[in-house]
Amino acid sequence: MGRFLAMGLAVLTLAVGAGSARAGDPNDRAGSKDPPVFTRMPGFHITRCEETEFDKFEFRTGADATQVVEGRRYLVIYDINDGGKEPSGLQIARNYINAVKAIGGELVYRFDDGGMEIVTLKVVKDDKEVWTRIGAGSNGMYNLDMIVKQAMKQDVVADAAVLANSIKDTGKVAVYGIYFDTGKSVIKPESDPAMKEIAKLLQANATMKVYIVGHTDNAGVFESNMKLSKDRAEAVVKALAAKYNVPASRMQAGGVGPLSPAASNLTDEGRAKNRRVELVGQ
Repeated sequence: MGRFLAMGLAVLTLAVGAGSARAGDPNDRAGSKDPPVFTRMPGFHITRCEETEFDKFEFRTGADATQVVEGRRYLVIYDINDGGKEPSGLQIARNYINAVKAIGGELVYRFDDGGMEIVTLKVVKDDKEVWTRIGAGSNGMYNLDMIVKQAMKQDVVADAAVLANSIKDTGKVAVYGIYFDTGKSVIKPESDPAMKEIAKLLQANATMKVYIVGHTDNAGVFESNMKLSKDRAEAVVKALAAKYNVPASRMQAGGVGPLSPAASNLTDEGRAKNRRVELVGQ
């Protein structure tokens, strides 16, 4: 693989969103850990480590181009251990470049910023897109900024009264905060707040009947998206009946796949808005 990679920087199994189980260095700052995807240069310890559930970072992608990526963010600063031999910034950068290429990733951009090597790396693995910026000088220190790209988890959901008013005014309401894994129709536990508000809506309006309509973005095969949207709607109906005691006779599941978008499918934000469940008054 080359003399730089042979120095000890390895790529481990991609486990995005989860902490690294790899052993650190005795000099690491308490509670710190390496981010997903990469190990570190040998003989270095962590002096600063931050992990944020959802944030953004602007990556350099060309001489006059940048790209803002949103998702789970990691910031790690590494310092060389006392007595260690300081590698050059080029040596550190080349290690990471070789490492990301070894798992099918790419070097997006590289430049010299006043003697500091700056590289932007990108890899897609297990349906996760990971962007990394390495800034490395020849002073025994380097930093890593990483974004595991993902849509923001919707923590705030509309309450039952707002849902009811929207159905009264427009005949329907989009419910965000119901989560499924990609390509799956099993409702995830973090969907409970939104599901509870739907249940409150139906319990407070005893004569109300609704269509539960699943929507997807336009990624993937049309026929699969149509089926997936129906399967997800049916999962919501079953959960409301089984877990929240809403009579199934008051709900009917349907799926329209990508046929009724709420926003453009040309952006990540638009596709996130299109992946939704709607309540439509009968």
